[in-house]
Amino acid sequence: MARPISAPTRTLAGIGAAGAGAIFYGTVIERNAFVLRHFDVPVLTPGSAAMRVLHVSDLHITARQRRKQDWIRGLAELQPDLVINTGDTLSALDAIPAVMHALEPLFAFPGAFVPGNNDYWAPRPKNPARYFQRPGGELPDDLVPLPWPTLARAMAGAGWEDLTHVRTTVTVNADNASRASRAAGAARAAGAVRVALAGTDDPHLGRARYVKIAGAADPDADVRIGVIHSPEPRLLAAFAADGYDLLLAGHTHGGQVRIPFGPPLVTNCGIDRARARWLHQWDGDGMYFHICAGLGTNPYSPIRFCCRPEATLLTLTPRP
Repeated sequence: MARPISAPTRTLAGIGAAGAGAIFYGTVIERNAFVLRHFDVPVLTPGSAAMRVLHVSDLHITARQRRKQDWIRGLAELQPDLVINTGDTLSALDAIPAVMHALEPLFAFPGAFVPGNNDYWAPRPKNPARYFQRPGGELPDDLVPLPWPTLARAMAGAGWEDLTHVRTTVTVNADNASRASRAAGAARAAGAVRVALAGTDDPHLGRARYVKIAGAADPDADVRIGVIHSPEPRLLAAFAADGYDLLLAGHTHGGQVRIPFGPPLVTNCGIDRARARWLHQWDGDGMYFHICAGLGTNPYSPIRFCCRPEATLLTLTPRP
């Protein structure tokens, strides 16, 4: 006669089965369950036409990720007025053709980008416990550089602004006209929105030099947008102090693994866990900031749990 299974054994077996199910769901299902988020942000000069900003981040593209590439291409159907990419676009040495294929339809719209830490170095296996350590320190000697300068030149050549320690101003027509129509129209035609942009290099690797773009944001712009990869509080404070209306960032993956209906376990940067993704205000009634949870993962950590991969369509509206 078989011995009855003890209660502790049944409990451990149940925990193991639940854990295995969660891992399967996170690596096979949720990791590929792409979703488009929507937020309204009241940051435009009163009287301006509303404009739509598509925020993408942390694409972590490799050549074989056809489903993700096709989903990104489909975002062009939104006809955004402006596209902002906040970094970690590459994930392999041979991924540049795949990146350009994925983004090709979006190059029809004005856009801008900055690099992330994973655009500089090829991914490698990493102890998950390191995500709970304070970022910083010496880089390992065996890192393999990725061809980020080549990708940056390709995206800039396709028409997007490289905002690495750059301040610039673009004018977009918030009527979803074609790029050709925009080029032919008057600079301040009806529906035109003047956008001041500024960005830095990657903060996570200690490459951000805010002093290169410091100073009061363009007072004549209809909206002033800062762009960085990792949402470090010191940089958010600097952009807010210089009068930016909105800051866009990525890097956190929204935590990537979150407690169901609760916060992420870690943010991998200085931002607090409660604000690891989505739209918030930096200081009460001041600058807004949006952290996109991103569309990808490190190839060696291919899991999402209670944190679907995402892009975001931000509708900028006039301030009250």
